[in-house]
Amino acid sequence: MELPLVVGVDGSGPSLTAVDWAVDEAARRGLPLRLVYASLWERYEGALPSVGTERSSEQVMAEHVVGSAAERAQRRNPDVKVSATILPEDPVSALIGAGDAASVLVTGSRGRGELKGLLLGSVGLAVAARAHCPVVVVRGDTAGLAGTHERILLGAGESEATGEAVRFAFREAEVRGCVLDVVRAWRRPTNETAGSLAVNEDSGRRHEEQAAAFLDDLLRDAAAGHQAVRVRDATVEGPAHKVLVDRSAAADLVIVGARRRSGYFGLQLGRTAHALLHHAQCPVAVVPHRV
Repeated sequence: MELPLVVGVDGSGPSLTAVDWAVDEAARRGLPLRLVYASLWERYEGALPSVGTERSSEQVMAEHVVGSAAERAQRRNPDVKVSATILPEDPVSALIGAGDAASVLVTGSRGRGELKGLLLGSVGLAVAARAHCPVVVVRGDTAGLAGTHERILLGAGESEATGEAVRFAFREAEVRGCVLDVVRAWRRPTNETAGSLAVNEDSGRRHEEQAAAFLDDLLRDAAAGHQAVRVRDATVEGPAHKVLVDRSAAADLVIVGARRRSGYFGLQLGRTAHALLHHAQCPVAVVPHRV
């Protein structure tokens, strides 16, 4: 039995957008959907004297948030099995823990109470940087959120951090029946850009050929197992984070890999993933690989 898709809810607009996206994703994958609301209210209120059996305002709000989100999910697709959990924990710890029993963990781009001007909220960033399952931060423009481009974008980073992301991308393209665009960005070292035009052209050709060979090796096995997926690979000169942010404007989901170092509890995101989480014009999937 496959693990459920888990989405964090807090009643904010971005979290409701995440619920909509998660319902559609659960339906595509044939997975149940679990809604998780987390707050530390019990820890704080436990230090105060209780008054009878009256529920706290925070408890009432939590029940309202998950109840409304569950109703929204059922209206969007009645065939998706929905459950809800309220946890007395801080949201980051609760979602990372829930991710240990999830196929995919979904969050909104900002949470309740966070400034509207923020490109990405603290919870979404921390979860994407620390969870041990794939994390999707739902953000972007209307077309990207609706999935109308019919294209998945995979950023091909270093092979040791990208293998799981490749498999995730092929499965996603297969269930959506869409094109998989795989991009390998490359750059010439600074000491190779100061020569003549002929030297620069030769250097560029060599690095582009190396990037193309890297893609061939990276995609060979996964492509063989998903022959129905249409793959378009490309090598592009430039910084990976800029290349992928620009190309996210024509994608429904952009996927990158991330290393997870055992025993390290800080944020574990590279520059490319960090830039996409803040600036991509479609939802972003960060797929971890343990090293």
